[in-house]
Amino acid sequence: MANAGVLLLLVAVPTLSPIPSLAMTQDFCVADLTKSETPVGYPCRPPASVTADDFHNVGLAAPGPVLDPFQTGLATAFVTHFPGLNGLGLGATRVDIHPGGVVPLHTHPAGSELLYVMEGTVSAGFISGATNTVYIKTVSKGELFVFPQGLLHFQYNIGNTTVVALAVYSSHMPGLQAVDFALFKSDLPSAVAEKITFLGDSEVKRLKALFGGRALQEKGILHTVV
Repeated sequence: MANAGVLLLLVAVPTLSPIPSLAMTQDFCVADLTKSETPVGYPCRPPASVTADDFHNVGLAAPGPVLDPFQTGLATAFVTHFPGLNGLGLGATRVDIHPGGVVPLHTHPAGSELLYVMEGTVSAGFISGATNTVYIKTVSKGELFVFPQGLLHFQYNIGNTTVVALAVYSSHMPGLQAVDFALFKSDLPSAVAEKITFLGDSEVKRLKALFGGRALQEKGILHTVV
C-alpha cells in the first residue's frame, strides 16, 4: 500500500506543475502580437518570419516619461514592444528617480524584481505579506536588491543627483498595481476611500485631485473620482 501511495503521488505531481511556455519546448517563441495573449504568453510567429530585430530593443537607452507627482521616469521593455521576450520569463524597466523622487508603494502580481542601481543611491524596501515586517536597505551604485513576487515595495532617492537603475523581472509581463493609483486614481468613491483608509474627507479629496480626479455629484455629496 505504501508503494502504491508513492506511485499515486508521482503520477499526481505533474498535474500540479505550471503550464510550460512554448519557449521552453523549442529554441524560442517570438510573440505574434496580432493574436491574443494566453496564460503561457503569446502564440509563436512562424520561424521563417523571425529576424534579429525581434531579439533587440532600444527602449531603455533613454529615460522614460516622468510621472507626476513622483518625479520618476520609467522606460519599459516588455513583450508587447519586445516580442523576443515571449515565454522567457524576463522583462525590464529603466528607472530614473530625480532628487526628492519616489517609486511609490506598488506590487507586481506576476513576477519578482531584481533592482540594480547604476547611478546614485536609493532607499529600497518591501513589506512581508505574512508578518508585515518591513525589509529596507540603502542601495548604492553597483548594488542589488530583490523584491519577491507580489509583495508591496518601494524606492526613493536619498541623494542629490538623479538615480538611474535597472529593474529586471521574472516575467515578460509582471503586471503592476500602485497603491496610490488604486485608491486615488480609480472610481472608488471618496466616502469609501475615507472608510477604508481612515483619512478625512478633505485629505481624500486632495489626493484624488492630485492624481488627476474630477468632481462628481453623487447622491447630493461631492466626490472626486477619476
